[in-house]
Amino acid sequence: MSFEIFIAAVMLVALMIYALTGGADFGGGVWDLLARGPRELQQRKLISQAIAPIWEANHVWLIVVIVLLFTAFPLAFAAIMTALNIPLTLMLIGIVLRGAAFAFRAYGIQSEEARRTWERVFAIASVYTPVMLGVTLGATISDAIRVDPATGEMLVNFWEAWLRPFPFVVGLLVLALFAFLAAVYLTVEAKGQPELQEDFRRRGLGTAVVVGGLAFVALLLARNGAPRIFTGLTGHWWSIPIQVVTGLAAVGAMWALWQRRYALARMLAAAQAGLMVAGFGLALLPYIVPPDLTLLDTAAPRSVLLPVSIVLVVGLLLIGPAFWWLYTIFKGQQHEDHPSQSSLPTETK
Repeated sequence: MSFEIFIAAVMLVALMIYALTGGADFGGGVWDLLARGPRELQQRKLISQAIAPIWEANHVWLIVVIVLLFTAFPLAFAAIMTALNIPLTLMLIGIVLRGAAFAFRAYGIQSEEARRTWERVFAIASVYTPVMLGVTLGATISDAIRVDPATGEMLVNFWEAWLRPFPFVVGLLVLALFAFLAAVYLTVEAKGQPELQEDFRRRGLGTAVVVGGLAFVALLLARNGAPRIFTGLTGHWWSIPIQVVTGLAAVGAMWALWQRRYALARMLAAAQAGLMVAGFGLALLPYIVPPDLTLLDTAAPRSVLLPVSIVLVVGLLLIGPAFWWLYTIFKGQQHEDHPSQSSLPTETK
């Protein structure tokens, strides 16, 4: 395996992990915004308990993707950051606002009115940030970013590449997928609280249908909006098998939710989301920014790729166990705490 393929594979795996961890955190913010009914406060407490221990650490995987793109594929990095400057800036603002709002809401000593303001900021940022992430991904794979490979000159302006139907449908698909993951994960987090489990079970079933519908619409729009992705998802030897397995995971997750087998539902939902990301990544090969930039043409020199690959292997050997240890310690400690010790303040009377 060449160095550029190895690094690209690590980027894809890191993006999958980010979707399964950080994406579910964003989805929790969606359900925080939509919390309703007699258990509204309990729903928000559960979401806060689930997110609080490791939400900062989950962004490590997105940072890994960005740093590797910048280091190993500098021309592709420049093209994406230039053509998609607006949605990327909006996404970064959303990430910052969401993190700040979560911290101020949970730990600040403030009035009830101020807490509710930060609550709204957190929820709204949790909704629009995944959409901008999806718009960025959709525009990147849609043949809309045109670059002169010889000079690196951009052939599109700041608007042309992303103000199209396909990127926004991908944005909505990412939002729905994150909300689905969060709902399924929260059924497990609510162990011992059957009423809350039922709340998120129903939401998981509903968003599963939305994810399926948006995935179908995205595939239809890809025929004209992202032709290389459409061909990749339908024309390779692996295309039908991976779509069948993804569909089986999706149906299995819905069946497990219906049967209230929440641990199995979580495993199958994660498999579904991971396979969706993997399918898009495989369909993109050999391009990194179609139709002008391939992995081979935009890769940095071997003198850069070799040390990056070595550092990457060593780093992942350190980050992986450390991340798992962090997750085990903080999530384990969280489940030992009494529910009333949630970091989200209780409602004032």
